[in-house]
Amino acid sequence: IPESTRAWLSEMQWAQLKSLEQIPAFKSSTGALTQNLEQDSLGWKRWFAEERAEAADLPRGCRELSTFHRLFLLRVLRPDRLGAALTQFVTDHMGSDFVEQPPFDMAQTYEESTFVTPIFFVLFPGTDPTPVIEAFARTLNITEANGRLSNISMGQGQEQ
Repeated sequence: IPESTRAWLSEMQWAQLKSLEQIPAFKSSTGALTQNLEQDSLGWKRWFAEERAEAADLPRGCRELSTFHRLFLLRVLRPDRLGAALTQFVTDHMGSDFVEQPPFDMAQTYEESTFVTPIFFVLFPGTDPTPVIEAFARTLNITEANGRLSNISMGQGQEQ
């Protein structure tokens, strides 16, 4: 790893950059990716420090990289920005329908359920749909008190 990059680039990142050089897009007329990084370490350091690196111009010699190949660089150098870049990539190439979560509609979900197709929620830590479910159920006179609603909470490992 070159001395000019040691302060902000790890040996693991350097090795991953060397691996990227196996991909033709990372070999330009100005040389290989790591060679470019050595020659313009200040430009790369500036890009690396950008708050939104995924939207910032790459240093010279890599500006012609496609948005797809930029994702590779972000994965190696700024993995914290990869999620935002992937969201933008999917939006640009496939449309926003593929990244926007439609609002949850309990009434529609209920309409799609039957006595043989129950509603099953798989949750992330910190989420609790219980208030939404109970409020909707009350509009249909379905409550735990009248025996028409059962809320079964399963912790990890209780699926079976």
